[in-house]
Order: sequence, then structure tokens, then C-alpha cells
Amino acid sequence: MLKYQFIQQYKNEFPVEKMCKVFQISKSSYYHWLIKKPCERELYRQEAIKKIKNIYTISKGRYGSPRIAKELQMSGFKISRKLVAKLMRKENMQSIIKRKFKSTTDSSHHYPVVENVLRQEFTV
Repeated sequence: MLKYQFIQQYKNEFPVEKMCKVFQISKSSYYHWLIKKPCERELYRQEAIKKIKNIYTISKGRYGSPRIAKELQMSGFKISRKLVAKLMRKENMQSIIKRKFKSTTDSSHHYPVVENVLRQEFTV
């Protein structure tokens, strides 16, 4: 796939025949790839990726594959959570995980408290 795209991109700079030889593919397979239409599965995946990206941006990157799959299923688009996860990995989308708040100060300790000598008087 990438070989064919590379040849298509640089066909004006280099001869197609030479590039096919370098990539060890036949010219006929390249020209067949040019006229070939994507299969139903590929069209379905492209549509799924568009919808996943839309939900991902609306959720500001907070939704992971389970939530996105549920959103798509609720809207009537048949898709599994595993396929959503696979497509998200392919597109480098990852949910933002927010950590729970953890208190780091223990104000109910029994240690001696130092007296405030300055009393917030910073002027001389």
C-alpha cells in the first residue's frame, strides 16, 4: 500500500518502471492499484474512523474505546469495542486519564508548631 502511494506521489520525478523495480513489484500491479476501488470493509473502517474522531474531539479526548463504542452503538452504528480500540490505536488516539485527588497534607498531626515570630510584618 505504501509502496504504491510513494510511486504515485513521485511519478512526475522518477520513472514508474524504475520505482517498481526498486520496490520489487510489477508495473501491472501498480496500475491495477490505481484503478482499484476500496472494498466494503475498507469503506466501513474509514467511516468508523471519521465517527470515532468526531466523538473523540467532542469529548476533548476523555473518552476511551468503551465509551466511544457505546456512543456509536446508541447512534445506530454497529461496531465492537475491540474494533474501536484497534482503530484508535491505528490513529494514535488515547483517552486522557484524570487521576483522583490525593491529600498530601496531614493537618491533624501532634507535632509542635513553631511560633510565628514575623507576624506577617515584612516592612522594616
